Amino acid sequence: MNTNTEIRQSLKKLLPNVPQNWLKLTTHRLDIYNEANAKSEFLNELKKLIKSGETDTKQLKNLPTAYDYIRLGHQLSSLLEWVLAEINQVNDEQVIAFASKTMPILAVLRHNAINNQATHIYYDTEHSPLIDESRLNNIYGYHYQLSQVADTDDIPQQSEASVIYVTQQPFNKKPNNNPAIDVMVNIQPQSGSYVLIQQADSQALVKAIQHVRRRETIAMSPLNCYRVLNEMAGKPTESSVLNPNAENTVAHCIQNNTGSGSTPLVASSGLSIQYAILMGLIEYAQTEHPDKPIKIILPPNCYGGTNDQSRRVADLVPQAEIIDLPVDGGADLVNSLETALESVAEADGVPIVLAEIPTNPRVEVPDMTALSKTLNKQRQTPNKETAVQPVFMVDQTFCPNVPLLGSDSELANVKTISFTSGSKFPSGGRCIAGYCAANQVAQDLMPLIEAHLTLSDNQANENQINTLAETMPSMTKRIDQAYENTREFVQAIRTLLPSAKIFYVTDDMAQSGFKPSVFSLDLPVEAKTRQEQQERQKELNKKLIAFMIQRHPKSCKNCVSYGQLKGSYWTIPATSTQGTTKEDDKDYVVRVSISPDVDVAELTKSFKAFCEEHDLL
Repeated sequence: MNTNTEIRQSLKKLLPNVPQNWLKLTTHRLDIYNEANAKSEFLNELKKLIKSGETDTKQLKNLPTAYDYIRLGHQLSSLLEWVLAEINQVNDEQVIAFASKTMPILAVLRHNAINNQATHIYYDTEHSPLIDESRLNNIYGYHYQLSQVADTDDIPQQSEASVIYVTQQPFNKKPNNNPAIDVMVNIQPQSGSYVLIQQADSQALVKAIQHVRRRETIAMSPLNCYRVLNEMAGKPTESSVLNPNAENTVAHCIQNNTGSGSTPLVASSGLSIQYAILMGLIEYAQTEHPDKPIKIILPPNCYGGTNDQSRRVADLVPQAEIIDLPVDGGADLVNSLETALESVAEADGVPIVLAEIPTNPRVEVPDMTALSKTLNKQRQTPNKETAVQPVFMVDQTFCPNVPLLGSDSELANVKTISFTSGSKFPSGGRCIAGYCAANQVAQDLMPLIEAHLTLSDNQANENQINTLAETMPSMTKRIDQAYENTREFVQAIRTLLPSAKIFYVTDDMAQSGFKPSVFSLDLPVEAKTRQEQQERQKELNKKLIAFMIQRHPKSCKNCVSYGQLKGSYWTIPATSTQGTTKEDDKDYVVRVSISPDVDVAELTKSFKAFCEEHDLL
């Protein structure tokens, strides 16, 4: 395609046939997982269909997608990026669509800051495209020159600086180009924005911008991509409207489940809210303790986003450093935290603790009384001064119904921010919004977190809020149902195969409210060396997943998700992440998630058949 007319005609033919899953699924299968090629594999096959004229729903439904979460990209964002690339006459890898209107600019600023490159930003919009510039300068360390221009012709050549041009023009027209421009950001106020990297040889910049999208924000949503594509095809559709009382319903549900009295914040994804929390706590540390180092304490094997994002923040903020917190492989969270906090006190640092409860992937709940004691303990610096008390960021995505922020919680006297990914239990897999709330002693942190959420333009959109308002009222019931199914399946495996290692919460922990519907499993293997055992275990675990999916193609999915509405989800976390987890910290257990609506008897029957086939019984 190389004319607007051809593009419009192709879209008119294709868009009515878009599979519903392209609009509604938040996670995709991983049996074809190679995320580096996710966009190119999809587009290569799509182009063949368009060329042949075979763009019916069945053909489109069978196209490969290797994106696990839609925040990383999806079918409709890939389609939109290709169409925009055709219009702008560049390679489709040079176009990246965002839900946020500011994060594309911040992505370039981050890249330039780390590479010590100056930045000039030119914009022809009515107002500055940046929000809260003082924070961008002082907390993020972003420095740039910002100028308003009437036209691209007013942008001068910069030999020593990177040039960003920000505009707001129809997506179906090619903006006027100027060789001085390195990156163009085109904003669509209702839907997000897209980045156009002008030079085809800018792979490092493309990779850097994509990495920001995967870790600190999200791709333009499927619904908004669909809306923009229809507008480009000459068939405009209505924007989502916030339903009456939707925000109040969501806030009330979050407060009821977490025990928080604060007004919660809802973001476009779990990592979007996590980023706002972390940057808010960085600002808190810099403001309250300007001369002290900041120590971010987190498990080295919390997979993918959490680990990667925290290390990226430490790369950006000179005062920040990562401290590993071993929680698996025989290590105990509380003991490890005691050691870590003692080391931070020795360095007279500001501790920010980030942990999942239950832990991931081995689904263990720490002794909450001991955890509270460790977090509350007063320590001394080498100068015999009182050490800075930690702030606790707790990811309770596995158990969002436990009121960790309530006045009766063991954490009541610890500054605690709880956050949860909404794509799991809150929405039952229907949207990817994430949220956070604070306990009483941490309420002063929420305005800081909100400021960073706002400057990132990462708030949840209307459709996400409406979806959460529909689904969150039934969340605790779904959690209970999924837990009962999971407990039944775990018990069946233990009865069938006592030698298997199963990592799951105890009955006592469940009685106290921790009812995850995810467990981890190591199948028994015999070997002469530890390395040989691990390799055999890894292979057998993979075979189990393939076997279960083959036996139950409609209800078993190779996927990193949990908390969805039906079926079961199977993965090996160490192979389903593109994060920065070091190989020695990876755990090759099978992770299984069971939904409220699943046939446990059939799963048990299939598990037994697998064990018989591999002489495990």
